[in-house]
Amino acid sequence: MSWFGNLGGLFSSDMAIDLGTANTLIYVKGKGVVLSEPSVVAYHIKDGVKKVLAVGEDAKLMLGRTPGSIEAIRPMREGVIADFDTAEEMIKHFIRKVHKRSTFSKPKIIVCVPHGATPVEKRAIRQSVLSAGARRAGLIAEPIAAAIGAGMPITDPTGNMVVDIGGGTTEVAVLSLGDIVYARSVRVGGDRMDEAIISYLRRQQNLLVGETTAERIKTSIGTARMPDDGRGTSMQIRGRDLLNGVPKEIEVTQAQIAEALAEPVQQICEAVMTALETTPPDLAADIVDRGVMLTGGGALLGDLDLALREQTGLAVSIADESLNCVALGTGKALEYEKQLRHAIDYDS
Repeated sequence: MSWFGNLGGLFSSDMAIDLGTANTLIYVKGKGVVLSEPSVVAYHIKDGVKKVLAVGEDAKLMLGRTPGSIEAIRPMREGVIADFDTAEEMIKHFIRKVHKRSTFSKPKIIVCVPHGATPVEKRAIRQSVLSAGARRAGLIAEPIAAAIGAGMPITDPTGNMVVDIGGGTTEVAVLSLGDIVYARSVRVGGDRMDEAIISYLRRQQNLLVGETTAERIKTSIGTARMPDDGRGTSMQIRGRDLLNGVPKEIEVTQAQIAEALAEPVQQICEAVMTALETTPPDLAADIVDRGVMLTGGGALLGDLDLALREQTGLAVSIADESLNCVALGTGKALEYEKQLRHAIDYDS
């Protein structure tokens, strides 16, 4: 019987999905993270009928560059599904991409959801995954997945604090004994930072740039603190001049981007401070010892750890694979399901 069990494991197609606002990652049992693509879908509209043209990387290239008959959208907004049908198509596409061969059974899938997701939003995610061909759909809270992925000892009776900064939300959580003691989800993340850069350039430089350019600025020279020399490095960017309507190129400095990002960074710092204020004293003492762990793509913003350290006075560290933390943690929950079953929710 055990031989058959091993054979079943060999053909197992169970997977964990980090369904993010910016990127979707898929972890297959026994193989690790096998797919990481932008959460973008492009479709063609003909006679009122939608036909999916591209998903993931190919669709992201079309964002902001499509003709009238083609629309490129992101079906996830602030960590939850905004466009139900398109999200389902996207999940189906990614599952098919991971499983090129037809498998013996439908996969069991665990998906992470933001801590602040409502029961209706959770049901929408579960329904989409089941419609996309899952045998069973389990949900795990994003802060738990992020902490597991960052290698934090969350099953110990000690306080651990994780700050997961994704594309749509920032999750701040204090964990102990494998569960959440306190968690808060603020709808600030990488997208809000991009919007802050767009509105700053429009206001200060009379230049209109798209989301793709704003993201490139953020990843190249984005910083959470004012550079010591008051200027920092600079880069050339192109956009449309709002005064005379023609395209033009200007130089932006790190100091300008730090000024643009001041508000979203402050909101993240405030969420961390609120979490520390409401944490039980004994767990707060553990956090002083262990510090705060940053995960998610937003953790890669320059000097964000230093900005948080200045505000809180705590040691702040960035997880090794911060972009993949949630996917790795959700995958580990799949691998060690028995030990973590209290954290996975299979009921609608």
